[in-house]
Amino acid sequence: MHHLLPRIKTLAAAAAADIVALRQHLHAHPELSFVEFQTAAFVKEQLEKLGLQPQAMATTGLVALIEGRNPHKRVVALRADLDALPIEEQNDVPYRSRNSGVMHACGHDVHTSSLLGTARILSQLRDEFEGTVKLIFQPGEEKLPGGASLMIKEGVLENPAPVSVLGQHVFPYLPAGKIGLRPGRYMASTDELYLTVRGKGGHGAMPEQNLDPVLVAAHIIVAAQQIVSRRANPKLPSVLSFGKVIANGATNVIPNEVYLEGTFRTLNEEWREEAHGHLRKLVEGLAESMGATCELEIRRGYPYLENEPQLTARTRAAAEEYLGAENVVELDQWMAAEDFAYFSQSADACFYRLGTRAADGRFGASVHTPTFDIDHKALEVGPGLMAWLTLQELAQH
Repeated sequence: MHHLLPRIKTLAAAAAADIVALRQHLHAHPELSFVEFQTAAFVKEQLEKLGLQPQAMATTGLVALIEGRNPHKRVVALRADLDALPIEEQNDVPYRSRNSGVMHACGHDVHTSSLLGTARILSQLRDEFEGTVKLIFQPGEEKLPGGASLMIKEGVLENPAPVSVLGQHVFPYLPAGKIGLRPGRYMASTDELYLTVRGKGGHGAMPEQNLDPVLVAAHIIVAAQQIVSRRANPKLPSVLSFGKVIANGATNVIPNEVYLEGTFRTLNEEWREEAHGHLRKLVEGLAESMGATCELEIRRGYPYLENEPQLTARTRAAAEEYLGAENVVELDQWMAAEDFAYFSQSADACFYRLGTRAADGRFGASVHTPTFDIDHKALEVGPGLMAWLTLQELAQH
């Protein structure tokens, strides 16, 4: 298999300009979660140019197979996401978003174009490997319930079933040319919290005639932190944050209700369930003890993301062969969430980060910001690297 490494690098270099052009086209035409119709049509067209037969799944998702020799021997799946974010782009570049208020601010255009590049390389090598590569282009990563969960329900991990799933994500904190990995628990589960605290409003000068939901909400916000500080195992990361509080009274008007929104994140599914129970009991009981009521809605988000240790070790070794050991770094845990976690809960999976910052510090803006962009050198690395990782994984016994 190692005789293919220089060939992959040659094919990747030859495809680099085309892959950048694909990324720029996708970046200029972003679409929001679950309405990626033009994006999916564009990807379908590119796959068909490679002689592949993509099939629709989860409405705007696509699945395609690249079959090598002895296609049933081993199957490896590769995943990219298609959707953009509701952000107005502020970059002054020729390929800036042409869709007002929509922007590829999380790099899904990079993931999709990179996987198209990997597909191009592997299609040219299909006589050189055994097994099958399953390409997964999923919708709606940015919006619950997550396109990954929908595609899994529709059977994306069956017929044929992959032994492992690989995914990559842009990472502006690493320079282009480097990647980062972490075995085991890597990203957090995410649950959305919606609370309504109801009391009895009235004149702010006559508190004895009212039942102040603002005060109750303030107690809830403070007291809820004991779930993280006193109920959670201190060795297990947990985050509870409230980012929206609406008490629509006035300087001298106490409102009837206060509305709160927050998030709870952790890296263990059992503790996640337990914490939901603690939180519900706390907010309802505390509100009742103060004479008010509190309704809590918990919208379950993505599970935590687990990088299967042995697969991740193989991925790291193969990446070091392709990039050099100095260009493969160990990542810290990250409390953000990703719906690739559904793949990691259903199969052996490895989700790694692709450096996108320029050596001079440009392109350092974080994802989900209006100025996010990448050093296109990353697209000279991403497609070939994933092709090499795939062939190494197909060659496992």
